[in-house]
Amino acid sequence: MMMKTNIMKHLILFAVIALSFGCADLNQEPEGALTSSNPISSVSELQKYVNQFYEETFRIQPANLQTIGIAFDDQYSDNMACSSVPSLLDGTRSVSSAASPAEYTKIRSLNFLFANINNCKGNQADIDQYTGEAYFFRAYYYFNMVCKYGDITWIDRVLDASSEQMKLKRDSRADVIDHILSDLDNAINLLSTKSNSSTMRLHKDVALAFKSRVALFEGTWQKYHKAKNDPFFTAGITDARINNYLEQARDAALAVIQSGRWKIYSTSNPLTDYKNLFITKDLSTNSEVLFWKKYDAKVVGNNVTRYCNKGGGNIGLTLSLVNDYLTRDGRIFTGAERDEAQKTYGKELDPTLRDPRLCQTVARPGERLRPLTSNAAYIYMPEFSPIITEIALPVMWANPTGYSLLKFIEVDCTDAAADDELKGECPAIQFRYAEVLLNYAEALAELEGASAQEKIAKALQPLRDRVGMPGIDFQREYNTDPDYPFHHLEATLQVVRRERRIELACEGIRMFDIFRWAAADILIANKEMLGALFTGSNMEAANTAGGYFKGNLIYDKPTGNNLYLSGKPGDAKRYISPYKGVCPNGLTFNVNRDYLYPISLDEIALTGNMWKQNPGW
Repeated sequence: MMMKTNIMKHLILFAVIALSFGCADLNQEPEGALTSSNPISSVSELQKYVNQFYEETFRIQPANLQTIGIAFDDQYSDNMACSSVPSLLDGTRSVSSAASPAEYTKIRSLNFLFANINNCKGNQADIDQYTGEAYFFRAYYYFNMVCKYGDITWIDRVLDASSEQMKLKRDSRADVIDHILSDLDNAINLLSTKSNSSTMRLHKDVALAFKSRVALFEGTWQKYHKAKNDPFFTAGITDARINNYLEQARDAALAVIQSGRWKIYSTSNPLTDYKNLFITKDLSTNSEVLFWKKYDAKVVGNNVTRYCNKGGGNIGLTLSLVNDYLTRDGRIFTGAERDEAQKTYGKELDPTLRDPRLCQTVARPGERLRPLTSNAAYIYMPEFSPIITEIALPVMWANPTGYSLLKFIEVDCTDAAADDELKGECPAIQFRYAEVLLNYAEALAELEGASAQEKIAKALQPLRDRVGMPGIDFQREYNTDPDYPFHHLEATLQVVRRERRIELACEGIRMFDIFRWAAADILIANKEMLGALFTGSNMEAANTAGGYFKGNLIYDKPTGNNLYLSGKPGDAKRYISPYKGVCPNGLTFNVNRDYLYPISLDEIALTGNMWKQNPGW
């Protein structure tokens, strides 16, 4: 399946991502197969065959409200809330609506390639490059399935069109991960070396970065689910095998670091550099971005800016995330200092008070959100977030938490990009050097604990330098407050986890982190998602006929409420509680079931009942 040259160049992809639906027909004709008695016989045919996987693999930016995409994917975590509760968080997914793994169709096409690769004649370096890409893609699809389903069947050959061929048991997730890491080692050995992403193709350091991600995910998944003795770890897995995954994560990340080919993007502007990284249209030569997808409004764009550039988008950041940012001088933000800042809406976001990454992620009052050529009434973030539809018309402008997303918003785009469908051009970054540094730091913390603090602080210093923050001080940043979810962790690991949350906020990674840490019990299940302080701040006083909200906010009534608050009437401090109307007792995530997707009944039947249902379903 040939990709048009301009689309290949820019990687404007119509992606089938990790949450997509479709049937896994393992005996259908491989996609992209060439109708020849000697398929894939030239480098040109090999390249064309591999190109199809660029079209349909990588993560996208959102095209619709409350939909999948990098900027909105933290809705499945404690970082972001939406106008309606995602089914992943409230436990409303069902076996009857489960889909079969769509990835197997792509894997069959890749296995077809491997079965015919020896037919290919031509420049060996080119053959190696495209073969390495194929190994990467197979690893990518299998990792998606492990994240969703746990144990799956590893298939590395083209199955015959026979029902008996389909009757294969599930392999343990650990064994599948071993195969994935082997595929990535093959990719690392075959892919070319690059120092930027200008070719828009996979290269050696992307495979190394992905290997660090996969190995860290599995090492920590097995470690923490085993510690809780829940149904989700591989029975009998040894600590030595778990540590081996962590060592592979450390070593893969270190290989990228020691290559010297990448560095954290900075122009010495600590109040804008972090934000600008995510709205730069062309990242081809950016020193931090290993691999990305470009959006071009002339072909197809995204809707991130359109939905969020008036402070809404039916999404909002959470109090939990905002509170986790350190103060400007590197202390935890707590106590009287926090209480005082929250009294005036937006003050807690001030970069003179807090880590400057906060004000580049969450919009402050007066922040410019739109081009200066726009309607003057909507250029700047208003004095309060538009938290209900009566204030935010149309409905897509509403914000359920009071904390408005700024990251990814193209403030200097064209008027068309600001207002029209699919004209946004904020890129979809797939792998960046910051994640590599964080993977390395976390693997070190898991393997060596406090003895690795000096190495960790050195590795993460570039993240702090970009925004003018002091270097890591593990004792100064250690939060022992009993209400802090990770107060039980040793300081090294707690600080690394916080730095990861802050640096990668709103990039769709948080849910995977929570799941691999087996931390849904302390971060999601039965928890009340909160937004900005309402009662106890100047926001409540603005709900008058002459105030910003014009008396339209209705709460604490028997019926007809459009706003819900934590606590009860009369409490001195009450926060916006976006899900309280439907989850009055907190999110109904089931920790004995919801870490994995259900297996579809069709898949169980296809495998002759060799696949069994996941725990709790």
